Amino acid sequence: MIVEHHEGYIDWDAYEHNQRVIADNTNMRGAAVRGALRRGDALLAGLLRCAHCGRKLHVAYSGSDGTVSRYHCRGAAINHGSGACISFGSLRVDRAVADEVLAVLRPVGIKAALRAIEQHADDDHAKRRQLELALEQARFEAARAHRQFDAVDPDNRLVAGELERRWNERLARVAQRQAELDALQAQQVSTMTTQRREALLALGGDLQRAWEHPAAGNESRKRILRAVIREIVARVADARIELIIHWQGGDHTELSVAKNRTGQHRWTTDIEVQALISQLARQLKDSSIASLLNRLGHRTGKELSWTETRVRAFRSTHGIDVYKEGEREQRGELTLEQAAVLLGTSKMTVLRMISTGAISASQACKSAPWVIKRSDLQRADGRVAGQAAGFSPLPNDPKQISLQLQ
Repeated sequence: MIVEHHEGYIDWDAYEHNQRVIADNTNMRGAAVRGALRRGDALLAGLLRCAHCGRKLHVAYSGSDGTVSRYHCRGAAINHGSGACISFGSLRVDRAVADEVLAVLRPVGIKAALRAIEQHADDDHAKRRQLELALEQARFEAARAHRQFDAVDPDNRLVAGELERRWNERLARVAQRQAELDALQAQQVSTMTTQRREALLALGGDLQRAWEHPAAGNESRKRILRAVIREIVARVADARIELIIHWQGGDHTELSVAKNRTGQHRWTTDIEVQALISQLARQLKDSSIASLLNRLGHRTGKELSWTETRVRAFRSTHGIDVYKEGEREQRGELTLEQAAVLLGTSKMTVLRMISTGAISASQACKSAPWVIKRSDLQRADGRVAGQAAGFSPLPNDPKQISLQLQ
């Protein structure tokens, strides 16, 4: 075959490009092609390849509404009946790859925004030029119809009537074209304003916000990823997912993403909150724990406020016993109020003694109850009681009352 021997409808480069696009978008052609875009929330469908066996990874959806996606390699299981190679959730991997793509595309974001503005202006100019030519043609036809009407003999009413009708039609077409041109000009003024231009430039400078915009669907995101990524090779090593991104230009980027442990999911409560609930469960009831967590701004794994029911469910899931009355007394622990009664002083005095180190006390978190060991208040040498006396104990005057600050 002699390339470009005869002139064709398209050149040879365009033909080869079309063939590659067709082959790349064809499904069920083996593991060598990515396949066309598929529906679903998984952004990397068709781009992932298993580093253990070399086969393409499949996508499985689960959950009550079918939106929980997971990548897994089951090519060997289908073909040879062997076990699956790798399997991992899509949430963290999709987010890591998307962040990497946005970091690579961020320098050209402003250029893309300016190009979009220029393309918008070019499209508007082309539409306006087309309407101007149509208006010019309509005016020419109207002028010719006018000349034909003037040249006819007025006594020939049949021909004059027909020419007058044609002239009116041409004039109506001129008015229609003029109205279309005026509407286009008014629309151009309203669509690309200074505020909209600045907003478009801001989106170009902040690709993250443009990527997460509600109007940007998963199909658009998948097309962006496929435009810059040729393939991603995935390998699972211990508790991490090792990814090698092969870009369209031939470069490569390595990523390492932590893999969820068995039983772990996206709605897991923070480790800090888990430890805090475990400590507070030995001091407070579930309702008091919920109030304290909400006051500190902590939320559940699903970003909900804490309630007594949710605290109880958390304890049941993690095997934490419920608080029982008298539990602290059995451990030899006193509250701030109990320590004040034992020393015969006020709570503020006990707090000042704690701040100066006269009394050892601990607190699970801010606003949590103070835990004071009874042994610290019942020492044989009486130093704690003596120091409490130096902190102005409660007066004996019955008319002097204490302010109970909540």
